[in-house]
Amino acid sequence: MTNSFTPGFLAIELDDAGWEGAEISRAVLAAESAGFHAGTFTDAPAPGRANALQRAAFAGPVTRTIALVPEVDTVYTEPFHISTQLASLDYVSGGRAGWIVTAAESPAAAAAVGRSSVTGAALGQEAAASIEVSRRLWDSWEDDAVIRDVATGRYLDVDRLHYVDFDTAVDFETPAGFAGAGYSVKGPSIIPRPLQGQLPVLAPASLLGEVSADAVDAVLVSSPTAELLAAEVRDVRGRIGAPVAVVAELDVVLDSRGQAAGERVAGLDDGRAVYAGSADGLTDFLSELLKEADGVRLHPASLFVDLEELGRLVLPELRRRGVLRPPTPDGTFRDLLGLSRPASRYATTAAPAGAGK
Repeated sequence: MTNSFTPGFLAIELDDAGWEGAEISRAVLAAESAGFHAGTFTDAPAPGRANALQRAAFAGPVTRTIALVPEVDTVYTEPFHISTQLASLDYVSGGRAGWIVTAAESPAAAAAVGRSSVTGAALGQEAAASIEVSRRLWDSWEDDAVIRDVATGRYLDVDRLHYVDFDTAVDFETPAGFAGAGYSVKGPSIIPRPLQGQLPVLAPASLLGEVSADAVDAVLVSSPTAELLAAEVRDVRGRIGAPVAVVAELDVVLDSRGQAAGERVAGLDDGRAVYAGSADGLTDFLSELLKEADGVRLHPASLFVDLEELGRLVLPELRRRGVLRPPTPDGTFRDLLGLSRPASRYATTAAPAGAGK
């Protein structure tokens, strides 16, 4: 996917919205009203806090156009649970769910589940295995597996449910010597195939190598400075050599409410490009960036402060300039990414190459 002749899309990180239902609703509805195409949810588990997937699920029924894309860990979370919970999110949201794959060192998370901490190349290998398991499980129910045959009393056609038979030891093409904890998944899933067939999978560019570009639908790209971001997007697009969307990551701090952006910069992620300045300047910057990237995920310094300026000044002007597409009511996340709905890999009629993504 490229956006040479296609306007791009914007996502916004909603983690700053809080953890309570009313706060989540307020934030996601404000982002949807502003015209954002996707809302993402960073995962930072803490006692008493709903995780990213739970917050996205809460937002599903109250929204109509915005895609809901939580970060979900692939190292210390069971792949079977990841798959089924994400499939449920797809149903709750009406086909607007996606998945940002994360795999980070976390001794605390490892201790919580009683396993050794994962480091180095094993992080990417764990992510790759988890993606493969989830994709197989999403396909394990054919689309017409639910028959609801009253005459025979059959709810399911069991011939259209399939074992996925995944085993890290014998069945997965990993680099020599899978470094993670070995496991197997028999399947099938416990819920029907997601509405999208396959949820779009997004992964940070840092995982590419261990995670094949063919395994994901979008790559998240960052850089140390805003000035280098467009070049980094071009470099990643050139390296992946696959029809995968490239999404730039950008911290945003705007002049707002009489306070200069420079006074609000402290505390932002040191490893991510930052734009700090006026709404007009950001509009110019994004207009150029969206000529290189298929989309941009914005990380506002203060969600409700910066979202007000983004919705009032930035997004309308980007649309006027023709670099930002309009939201699509009742569309799917796959529609937003320009992806067709794939057939199940286990269906009787063979699907075309790559259709299992």
